[in-house]
Order: sequence, then C-alpha cells, then structure tokens
Amino acid sequence: MMKLGKRLSLHRLMASMEPKAGERRGLLGRRNILVLAAATACLVGGYVTLYAGAASLAAVLLVVGYCVLFPLAIAL
Repeated sequence: MMKLGKRLSLHRLMASMEPKAGERRGLLGRRNILVLAAATACLVGGYVTLYAGAASLAAVLLVVGYCVLFPLAIAL
C-alpha cells in the first residue's frame, strides 16, 4: 500500500502535466496539419508529374515538398 505522501506527490505530478488554458493539447497544431497537407499534396503532384514525363517540374515539386514544406510543418 502506498504511503499518503507518495500518493499526493504523484497526484501533483499528474496535475502539472495537464495543459493549461490556451495551450495546445495535441502534438500537432492546426497550422502544422495544414502545412503537412500541402507538403503531401505537393509530393503527390510531384510523383504524378514524374510519371507523366515532366521530370523538371517533378523535381521542383519534390524538392519543395521534401526540403521546404515538411521541415516547415515540423518547425511551426
């Protein structure tokens, strides 16, 4: 059986982990999800364009998706 002091300190620890008013609850915010969706759309467009034969446009879309939008979605 736990001692009363240990149980109270565990309760305080769990209470301190709860988000305060106005803080994000999830791992990703709305802005992150929007940029992540744009990155995914850019990558899908890049691979479809590559399949269609326009390698230069596909390269630009893939670089923007992988090197700009995905890191931006993580950083925001």
